[in-house]
Parts: sequence; C-alpha cells; structure tokens
Amino acid sequence: MKPLAGKRVLVGRAKRQASALSSLLRKEAARVTEIPFIEIKPPKSFRPLDEAIRKLQRYDWLILTSVNGAEVFFERLEQIASANLSGLRVAAIGPATRAEIERHGMQVQVMPREYVAESVVRALRAKVKGKRILLVRASVARDVIPRELRKAGARVDVVEAYRTDLPRGSAARLRKVLDDPSRRPHVITFTSSSTVKNFVKMAGKASLDDVLLASIGPVTSATLRGCGLRANVEAKDYTMPGLVAAIKKAFTTKGTKAVRR
Repeated sequence: MKPLAGKRVLVGRAKRQASALSSLLRKEAARVTEIPFIEIKPPKSFRPLDEAIRKLQRYDWLILTSVNGAEVFFERLEQIASANLSGLRVAAIGPATRAEIERHGMQVQVMPREYVAESVVRALRAKVKGKRILLVRASVARDVIPRELRKAGARVDVVEAYRTDLPRGSAARLRKVLDDPSRRPHVITFTSSSTVKNFVKMAGKASLDDVLLASIGPVTSATLRGCGLRANVEAKDYTMPGLVAAIKKAFTTKGTKAVRR
C-alpha cells in the first residue's frame, strides 16, 4: 500500500497553481482538499515594470524568482514592441521558473543548486560587479538578493510584478475543515512564507497538534517557526515532487511522524 493512501492532505497553494501539487499527491492515493491560502493579484500599477521592460537594453542581468513573476514579465513584454533583450543574461531561482522562462524562448544562464535567495546570491556574487540587474518579484519579498548583490558592486532595480492577498472565503472554509473530524487533514502543505503567514491569520487559535505541517524548504520552515508553529516535514529538494517525497517519507518512518524541528 502507498504510504499516503487515504491520508487527508490540505493544499494551500494559490487556486490556479494548486493542481500541480494536488495531482502528485493524488497519484500517491492521498485525499486532497484545496483551500488557497494566497491569492495572486496584479500590482497597484504596472508602470514601473513596463518602464523597466522598455529599458531592458540597460540591464546586464534579469532575475526572476517565481513562476508568477515570470508569467507576468512575459505578459507585459509581449505588449511592449520596443523591448530589446539582446545581451541580457537571465537567472532563475528554480526549475519551474526556468521552465516558464524557456517556454518563452529565453535561455537561463544561472540556476542555483538550492532554490532560495541565498543561493541566487552565491551563484551571482562573482559575476555582477559593475553590472546592472533587474529583479522582478512580488511586492512583499525578502531583501536578501538586492541587498547582497549591491554589496557585491551591482546596481539593482527591484520592480513589482504581482502581490499576494488573503483569498475571500478561504478562512471560513479552513475553519470548517479543521473542525470536522472526517475532513481534518493529516497534513497541511506550505509552499512559501506567504502561505504560512496567511494561514496563521485564517486559522486563528485552532489546535494543530495532530497535524503534520509540511514545508517546501528552509525559508518556509523558518517562517513557520517564526509564527510559533513547527515544521514537521521539510523537502530536501525544494520543488513540488520534493515536497511530496518528504511527506511520503514522514509516513514511512516509525510512528508516522517526521522529526520535529
């Protein structure tokens, strides 16, 4: 029998992104409930991003740190005929982001081994002195990349491609699931710090003692701990397949509990 057979897993990704993780879990015979913890919304204005795209010839590097950011970048790029990508080098934070970039015909020169901001910095630090960098990201994000690359001598412009918000109706749905013994999850997945922070706002003081909290990587795990929660499960490979593999491992260890962090 598959280790996740019959296990109830709550997937909290944004609505349009949940299917990828849910599909992997269902292949392992898990019972999946989708309740988005975040909603992806346009920025208050696309003007800064559009202006940066019109002046792409000024930049040496483009850094895209998420699929969401890559999608928006190329959507805006298609509307700006004057954009010049010649000579532009591209860094992507992980394989899903790289795949989205390459789907639009651009090559990715740098993708770090670990898919976190610190690894992006390590991969680029020796390459960017005197260079101009465009970082396209969410409105609220950690400042590791711009701060550290500026220390390395780069000129970094940060532009907002999207923002995240609390999805309407998710809080009520979440509380109902947590309060229903027949639907209460064995596992809740977290794929970003934003999903953690919004979950905490929506869940209130609900007890999670009997629920495994599964994190996609160390940054998300740190956010869980910072919110007073535990990271029972942490993916070694910071991808959707890596997260599923970590959850499977948790249910094959003695007592079906991952090591508490």
